[in-house]
Amino acid sequence: MSVEKTIDALEKRLTALESEKEVRECMNRYMYFCDDIGIDFPLEKLTQLFSEGAVWEGKGGRYSKSFGRCEGRDAIAQMFKKYTLPPAHFELNVHVLGNEVINVDADSATGSWVLVQPSSFTSGKSQLSCARITAKFIKSSERWLIDHFQTESLFSRPMSESWDQPAPLPVPD
Repeated sequence: MSVEKTIDALEKRLTALESEKEVRECMNRYMYFCDDIGIDFPLEKLTQLFSEGAVWEGKGGRYSKSFGRCEGRDAIAQMFKKYTLPPAHFELNVHVLGNEVINVDADSATGSWVLVQPSSFTSGKSQLSCARITAKFIKSSERWLIDHFQTESLFSRPMSESWDQPAPLPVPD
């Protein structure tokens, strides 16, 4: 292979790796904002991660019924708005992603993750949920944006106690 072809191939691989990193960072910011959402949360921080025509949807029986489908950035903001109004919904909300696969093809990308989400609510109830996340991304002029977000329940279980307890951490003497 010629030096020029080798350099071109390396540049393409580097661009794909950098794009994959940016897609991962976009999904990380999305999950961080979902962890942090509460009363008076500035929704534009969250919605700026989506393209103007983005779709956000719950898949399968449980999540399509609970979350439905939102088309467009404004509709997505309206769906999340209910989590920013009093009374607060979450006392604790943690989104843990694993089993990541990201594929980049020029200015579009797809990703899938498994989500584990322990949540405690201000109502005193708690929940452990697990979902499969699939998303499509597009590259805008400045950054990668979520263009189609899907979440599908794998399982969900109510818990009898809040996840965070005031007991001191057990550490060795």
